[in-house]
Amino acid sequence: MNNSVQPLLEVSNLSKHFGAIRALDDFSMRINPGEVVALAGDNGAGKTTLIKTISGVFRPTAGEIKLKGQPVDFQTPQEARDKGIETIYQDLALADNLTIGANIFLGREPMKKAFGFLPVLDRKKMADAARDTMALLDFHVSRLEAPVSNFSGGQRQAVAIGRAVYWDAQILIMDEPTAALGVPEQRKVIQLIHQLKAQGRGIIFISHNLQDIFAVSDRIIVLRRGVTAGERKISETTHDEVVKLMVGG
Repeated sequence: MNNSVQPLLEVSNLSKHFGAIRALDDFSMRINPGEVVALAGDNGAGKTTLIKTISGVFRPTAGEIKLKGQPVDFQTPQEARDKGIETIYQDLALADNLTIGANIFLGREPMKKAFGFLPVLDRKKMADAARDTMALLDFHVSRLEAPVSNFSGGQRQAVAIGRAVYWDAQILIMDEPTAALGVPEQRKVIQLIHQLKAQGRGIIFISHNLQDIFAVSDRIIVLRRGVTAGERKISETTHDEVVKLMVGG
């Protein structure tokens, strides 16, 4: 690992305890620009606690999070988003009845003045953002005005990624992004991740699908009962070794 590069994200000795339960214990990792780090482990391994602690949902019991070398202490997920950490959860949190543009600006709608004084939605800005962002992801949707409920799983995933990219996320946390998709759609998402990587963003990729992990990641960190069971470069490990780390065999 090249230590001369300043990591986008550095997590040092992070712990999160809920009463007597140590959901995460003394966990450290770093993510460099243009790097995909996979998190693997069974349910209860601590993956969800980790991403919720990084993204401002939980506050750590101990440890430090640095973003581009600066210590951060998020009180809310919005603070983490403002600093460039976007989490794309499995359920995507899209508003089905709205367009791509409206979803990109959900909760941060751009306004303009009509007749010089009346605040109205800036629909052109929303449509332009949708078109530009989708083009940046090399994702071409003909119906920019259609509600996202009309789209397939892979297209919806692209909208969620597009929203993160529009707000200039430096770190994207992707929680099981291919779980509910068919094979062609999974390939499309893997392709989107490669594009984000080429743009120099850092990605935390959580998946139960080892094939996807091996297709997209540079490194894999295996968690077991809240602690790091092992970290490997993808180019230097095998599916079997990862499974052994996960089960502790």
